[in-house]
Amino acid sequence: MNRPRVHRRPLLRPVPLAAAAVAVALLGAVVVTPPATAAGATGVTTASRPVTDPAASVDPFIGTSHDGNTWPGATAPFGMVAWSPTGTAGDQTSTPVANGYSYDVDRLRGFSLTHLNGAGCAPGAAGDVPIMPVTTAVTTSPSADTTDAVYAAGYSHDHESASPGRYGVQLDNGVRTDLAVTTRAGIGAFTFPAGEAANLLFRTSNSINGSEDATTSVDPRTRTVSGSVLTGGFCSRRANGGGATNPDRRSYYRLYFTATFDRDFASTGTWKDGTVQPGGTHVSGGEGYLTGADRAGRGSGAWVGFDARRGATVHARVGISYVSAAGAVANRDGEIGRRASVDSVAAATRASWNQELSRIRVGGGTPERTTQLYTAVYHALMQPNTINDRDGRYLGPDQRVHRIDPGHRAVYGTYSGWDQYRAQIQLLALLRPDVAGDMAQSMLRFAQQNGGVWDRWLHLGAPTHVMTGDPSAATLATWYAMGVRNFDVRAAYRSLRTQATTQNADALSDIGCPGQCLAQRPGLDQYLQRQYAANDDCHCWGGAAETLEDSISDSALGSWASSLGLRSDARMFATRGEYWKNTFDPAVGYQAARQADGSWAPDWSPSTGVGFAQGTSAQYTWLVPQDVRGLSQALGGDAAAVARLDTFFHDDSGAFAVTGGDATKFDPTNEPDIHTPWMYNALGQPWKTQETVRRVVDDAYGTGPGGLPGNDDLGTMSAWYVFASIGLYPQTPGRADMIVSSPTFSTVDIRRSSGQRIGIRSSGTDTFVQGAQLDGRTLRQSWVPSSFVTRGGTLSLRVGATADTSWATAPGDRPRDR
Repeated sequence: MNRPRVHRRPLLRPVPLAAAAVAVALLGAVVVTPPATAAGATGVTTASRPVTDPAASVDPFIGTSHDGNTWPGATAPFGMVAWSPTGTAGDQTSTPVANGYSYDVDRLRGFSLTHLNGAGCAPGAAGDVPIMPVTTAVTTSPSADTTDAVYAAGYSHDHESASPGRYGVQLDNGVRTDLAVTTRAGIGAFTFPAGEAANLLFRTSNSINGSEDATTSVDPRTRTVSGSVLTGGFCSRRANGGGATNPDRRSYYRLYFTATFDRDFASTGTWKDGTVQPGGTHVSGGEGYLTGADRAGRGSGAWVGFDARRGATVHARVGISYVSAAGAVANRDGEIGRRASVDSVAAATRASWNQELSRIRVGGGTPERTTQLYTAVYHALMQPNTINDRDGRYLGPDQRVHRIDPGHRAVYGTYSGWDQYRAQIQLLALLRPDVAGDMAQSMLRFAQQNGGVWDRWLHLGAPTHVMTGDPSAATLATWYAMGVRNFDVRAAYRSLRTQATTQNADALSDIGCPGQCLAQRPGLDQYLQRQYAANDDCHCWGGAAETLEDSISDSALGSWASSLGLRSDARMFATRGEYWKNTFDPAVGYQAARQADGSWAPDWSPSTGVGFAQGTSAQYTWLVPQDVRGLSQALGGDAAAVARLDTFFHDDSGAFAVTGGDATKFDPTNEPDIHTPWMYNALGQPWKTQETVRRVVDDAYGTGPGGLPGNDDLGTMSAWYVFASIGLYPQTPGRADMIVSSPTFSTVDIRRSSGQRIGIRSSGTDTFVQGAQLDGRTLRQSWVPSSFVTRGGTLSLRVGATADTSWATAPGDRPRDR
């Protein structure tokens, strides 16, 4: 979502993995709750031999540096709990990066129970209830330790390990922390050195963005610490989010937690702001949502101490809930039994991850590419996040408690629509159409609980208004095209149609603009009248960007309507899918900001960001995946369009320039142009797609902490890498057709949870496709139809080291816009 620094690909750093072998009896005490039944856990080594542990190829540290904004902590597939470190650079009211952990910062102030994966706002959100082991006596308020000088600790990456479902680190204060989780609960082992104080701080108010209120209670009799934090504030300090009027500078959820220990407390205490209460057992108080001096010194929490004269290992079973304190207890006790250990929980969750990772089996690639692929799948399937308790209750955006619809396995939240609709939601539907359907039903309910409005960016179920466009329409239309049916299709379509055709009450609001405009389908009546979003009257983040995004969503709605037999709607939305032409300035040959009077905004250049959201005119001009033929005509024909694309991917010397940093070139660090390498297929030169995609894979992605080109944006950049690795990419939202490139593996087997099997066979891992077959028949096209996804099949590719400039070049062999 936000644009990161450009960096060079680092070398692979090995990650220590904890042993997973445990006693069968211990495994019986653990309940991991994946959303659906499992497939066989198998993978393929680089020698094409099947393996049973693809989780061993995952490196959770990929993306934890250079603004990837991932984190290495313990989480389950689609998990509610994400138990991971929160770092500090010396300011307790902020974090080094958006989601709390940076590989480049070697000091921590706690292990928080919730996180967002790869969101770009700094600070982002979540990071709730940091739990910090310290070996000092608590004589001053931890909230008053505003520079994290006393109640934080350093560490070395040499003493840090991570694997799917488990995280461990030994801090410089001598405490070893080992964490494992299920969907809604976790277990931690904290080993304190002998002869030192042994205290666990519950920094309940210290969520990443702060908090409105927090409560903490200690019960020595039951050896339990419990409480809640009232918080929210996603992107609430964003510079372009409206300042003091930022609509997200508010609370929209309360997280409840409970932690039960296996040892008696030797001491207890609480603090609020600057006051410490030794022996205290109850406290409340929030921090607010500001930063620096406006928040420093505020907050509340509690600590429990243990007898560590001879050393001590303390185990805590933790549960969370967005519904109630009782829900947190039920989630904990229902998923982590009293006999569970860190080893047993970690082993069960690792097995759950293997079920998900093995939905894609690969062989014939290098060890580095195998690590990158499985880590990318891992990051992509961290979300959406389960938000319902085990009893089916969940918190809606109306701040009321609701119950899951019959026939659904989970309620899912957190949707980075502007980012995810380009790659992540397609990968989710490809691998887990059942989860996509549950998410679609969840989004429908959230919209109904939000006055009928589908917000473009949800944290949990709450609207945050971030970015532009109407990505929910593109998302659900795509899911339907890819065979997802387990949601109320007609109700969802009607609701999204209403949003696209009837102006809502906030459509003329400028609150939160430009970055977090409250308005969804902003200024709709004017948009439909002008057939573009006027940059000086759009109530949005860039008129040209809004027009392009809405054109994509409308085209997707048209495809969906056609599938539903709604011909009039299909024609209407197909026409609106061409509104992008009204912000294309033929005088300059680029997309540009257009004013309400029809004139063009002054001082245009290809590098301008005026009229656009986190991108430039040069980058957004290509944002027409639904009408590549029309774009080609606007650019002067296929030859001219190809020449423009060549310039877009190369510098003046003719060398590839695909790592970002030039406002007039391709930017792999952000979403608006990530589809462009595949556009050569539609222009009749698919060998350039193959070469360009491979260069992006090699130059912009890598292994190690800096292995992502930019913010992962809830798995979007990781999903892009997965598609690039298997040699397919979604053609356009609202369709299930896939564009063909060359895979980086010789064998790819995909097992959809709905039963279809998709195979991709390549004669090697060279760059260029020199021939293809689909289900044994010669394939002359550079794309595969929707039936390949919805019914399954086998794509066989013959590849080589030299470009075949004759394959799939004829006009009839190119991807079709409709």
